[in-house]
Amino acid sequence: MSIQERDKKHLWHPLTQHKLHPEAIAITKAKDCMLYDENGNEYIDAIASWYTCMYGHCNEFITNRVHQQMQQLDQVVFSGFTHEPAVKLSEELIKILPKNQNKLFFSDNGSTCVEIGIKMALQYHFNKGDKRNTLIAFEDGFHGDTFGAMSVSSLSVYNGPFEDFFLDVKRIPTPNGHNHHAVLEMLADIVKTNKVAGFVYEPLVQGAAAMKMHDATGLDLILQFCKEHDIITVADEVMTGFGKTGKHFASLHMNTKPDIMCLSKALTAGLLPMAITSCSQHIYDGFYSDDISKGLFHGHTYSANPLACSAALAGLELLQSSKIQDNIKCIIASHQEFGNHIKTHPKVKSTRQTGVVFALDLNVEMSRYGNLRDKLFSFFMKHGVFLRPLGNTIYIQAPYIIAKEQLEKVYQVIEDALEIV
Repeated sequence: MSIQERDKKHLWHPLTQHKLHPEAIAITKAKDCMLYDENGNEYIDAIASWYTCMYGHCNEFITNRVHQQMQQLDQVVFSGFTHEPAVKLSEELIKILPKNQNKLFFSDNGSTCVEIGIKMALQYHFNKGDKRNTLIAFEDGFHGDTFGAMSVSSLSVYNGPFEDFFLDVKRIPTPNGHNHHAVLEMLADIVKTNKVAGFVYEPLVQGAAAMKMHDATGLDLILQFCKEHDIITVADEVMTGFGKTGKHFASLHMNTKPDIMCLSKALTAGLLPMAITSCSQHIYDGFYSDDISKGLFHGHTYSANPLACSAALAGLELLQSSKIQDNIKCIIASHQEFGNHIKTHPKVKSTRQTGVVFALDLNVEMSRYGNLRDKLFSFFMKHGVFLRPLGNTIYIQAPYIIAKEQLEKVYQVIEDALEIV
C-alpha cells in the first residue's frame, strides 16, 4: 500500500477539508530546492516549504552541525538549566537584531512566540499597576492559530468559530502612502477610549493576507505614535525575518524599532521547530522584581532545544555569508525583471515585491480555497513547481540557493498557468 493510501487511515492535515481533498502527496526525499514524491515526480519548492528552508533542504552544513550536537547534548529542560548552543545563539542573534533588542525567550513555533509577545505586552503594564486590556492590530493580519495569536489576526477563514472568545482588539488599515493621516487619527481615537497595551503587526508584508505589502514610512509613523503613548510594539517577523525583505529583518527598514520581536520559520532553516520572542531591556526590566508573581510564567518543554539552537546557529552563519547575500540580491533582481515582464499580461491585475517576496494578483475573482485555486495548484505540481496560490494571488518565496534555471522555470510555469485562468 502506498504512503498516500496509508495516510488516509489516521492522519488529519492542517488547513484541509478532507472530504473535498482526500489526497496528500507523499514526499519521500528533499534536497536543495527539490522535493521528490513516492511516484518519482520532482518539484521545485518555490515557497521554501512555508518560508522555512531558505538555505535549501537537507543542507549538509546545517545537518552536520546538528549531528555533532546530537552526540553531545540532545535535550535538557531550560528552566533552571542552560547550555552552550542557547548561549551562543543569543550572542550571535543579538548582533544582527535591531540594536534595542537585548533579551531572548524561547518557544516552539510562530504562534507561540506571538502568544508570548502578547503576554509580555499585557503583563508589562499589569506589573506597573496599569492594567490595559486592548490590543491594536492591522486589518487582514495573520499571526497564528493559538488564541492570543488568533485574536490579533483577522482572516475569518481561519478564525470564524472562535471569534467570540478573543481578546479585545481594535483594527487599523495598513499604511499605503496615502492614508497616513487617517490612520494616525484612527489611532488617536482608539487611544482616547481604550486602555491600549500593545500593537501587534507584520512589518511590511502580511503573509497569509496573500503577501499584502505596505509602506515603511507609514509604519514608522505608527510605531512613533505607539512609543509616545507607551503602547508596546510587537513585530511579528515569523515570515519576514532572516533576509526575506532584503535586510536581515523587516524592522530594520524603519527608524523606530519594535519593543518585542517574534521569530520562527527560517530561524532554524526549516530543520527543527523553534521560536524566539526577543525584547528590549526595558520590557525585561518590567518583569525583574523581588515579587515572584511579576515573572513571566510561561514555558515549553522543548524551549531552547540544543539541536534546534545548533541548526539556528548554522543558519545564521549561512545568512551572513557573502554567497547567500549575493544570491538574495540576484533573486531580488530576477523578480524585478519578471515583474516588469508579466505586469502587462491581460490576466494579471497587479504585481508587487519586497525583497525576495514576489506576488501577482490574477485579474479574476476567486475564492481563497476554491476550484480555480485548486486547478492552479494542480497545474503547478503537474509541471514540477510547488506553489500555493492564496485566492487570486500567486506568490514566490524560494530558497536563497535556488539556481537561475530553476527560478526561470518557476516564472515560465506561472506564465503558462495564466492561460488556464
